Amino acid sequence: MSRTKIGLFGGTFDPPHIGHLILASEAIHQFEFSRLLWMLAPDPPHKQEQPITPLPHRLEMLQRMISGNPSFEVSRLEIDRPGPHYTIDTVRLLARQQPNADIILLLGGDSLRDLPTWRLCADLVAEVSKIGVMRRPGDPFDMPALEAKIPGLTEKVSFIDALLQNLSSSEIRRRVASGEVYRYYVLPAVYDYIEENRLYRGE
Repeated sequence: MSRTKIGLFGGTFDPPHIGHLILASEAIHQFEFSRLLWMLAPDPPHKQEQPITPLPHRLEMLQRMISGNPSFEVSRLEIDRPGPHYTIDTVRLLARQQPNADIILLLGGDSLRDLPTWRLCADLVAEVSKIGVMRRPGDPFDMPALEAKIPGLTEKVSFIDALLQNLSSSEIRRRVASGEVYRYYVLPAVYDYIEENRLYRGE
């Protein structure tokens, strides 16, 4: 039986924005995924000290954003099981559910730099077929240093080629809170949801 390719794109998506869509669509093209799973993190262990928008809001925004693409799917692997949620556990669970699939993990450049601090990071690298990394403009990388900490990482990493702005969820939250323009950094359905629910205003 031929193997399929599944992309795994995890994050808090608080809020989900066009940068996420660019990464996902370019990854589908580059890696020829049969589908891409958006893994919404309910309670990420590495963000315990940060305020995070309640899960129902983030889930609704994410579903609105990806609804027009049949290759996109919100995964409930982390939503439906108790935390803490570590990527290695999620990947292993997905691999058991999809034994004939190659799993490609999608990361931002900041996540790649932090990868040595992730739980069982070497096992995680061994479990996935590839790691697709989206670099922001001017992102510095020291792959030899990362390789020294996680042997085998370099051969798994593929950088995703895309036209990008230096866009982040934290910057969008800051813009909303300060009353700056943010409308076209998110899809219209996400913008409408943020406005209707007055998210990110500290109220």
